[in-house]
Amino acid sequence: MPAQSEEITREIPQENHLAAYLEVLRSQRQLSQHTLDSYLLDLRELMKLAAEAGQTELLTLSTHHIRRFAAQMHARGQNARSIARKLSSWRGYYRWLSETHELAANPVEGVRAPKKNKPLPKALGADDAVRLVAHRGSDQATPLANRAMFELLYSSGLRVSELVNLDVAAVSEAGYSSPGWVDMTEAEVHVTGKGGKPRIVPVGKPALAALADWLAIRTTLVKTDPHPLFLTERGTRISARLIQLRLKAHAQSLDIPANVHPHMLRHSFASHVLQSSGDLRAVQEMLGHSSIAATQVYTSLDFQHLAKVYDQTHPRAKK
Repeated sequence: MPAQSEEITREIPQENHLAAYLEVLRSQRQLSQHTLDSYLLDLRELMKLAAEAGQTELLTLSTHHIRRFAAQMHARGQNARSIARKLSSWRGYYRWLSETHELAANPVEGVRAPKKNKPLPKALGADDAVRLVAHRGSDQATPLANRAMFELLYSSGLRVSELVNLDVAAVSEAGYSSPGWVDMTEAEVHVTGKGGKPRIVPVGKPALAALADWLAIRTTLVKTDPHPLFLTERGTRISARLIQLRLKAHAQSLDIPANVHPHMLRHSFASHVLQSSGDLRAVQEMLGHSSIAATQVYTSLDFQHLAKVYDQTHPRAKK
């Protein structure tokens, strides 16, 4: 800023700058009083941070200061959305200052808020997951189908869409080639995942036993389409939505304290295998993730498990 302009700005109290800016927002942009109050709070926080840094004049702040302020807000627990909003408020204020007071540069330009933390996928505890899938109802068709589906979702970490598309055989007598099937002899399930990517995943013994019980009664439901592995009472291929509804109702009947859905069983499979093996690459392959970056979120779940164990058992942990 030129020396003459700098002297003029110093003669104008900072509060006058704020008042003038808010008046522009009110008269020209016709913002509500609630929005104006929010802008004022954001700018007062900037003044407070600047004072803590020994900078009493907002006009003297640099990009370095703004980046440091954003980092401080993040370290104090403010979320990324809130920080992004404040940076936007500050950016607008400096843009106005540069137009009215010959500010050399806008120190907020190019400064971004910290990345938003992606919520961790919700997984059931191992005890709840086993209780959910192992519970045996009656020997009627629907409970048997449910148990086989739930066991398979948890046993092999399948997407619900992959489960729905499973057939009883790889190739039918008519030459129909299936996108997915269970090989009971080899204890593995063949599926076609996202992007048409095929993969093979092991199937555990409890899931195989549940499937055998279901297959013994499945033939009584076959009507027009002989291919689907899982059928409704009407003999049609089961839908993802119906599986969601059945799983949620089953979890509620067992008083499992979670809004259980099929993808939660996939998350539970991944986190429990990772906790036991520590083999991230194997989990990636079984989930069918094209990039290991997509699988690394489960390392956070694994750490949560370790942290919980630590807090419950270590003598020096915070209670």
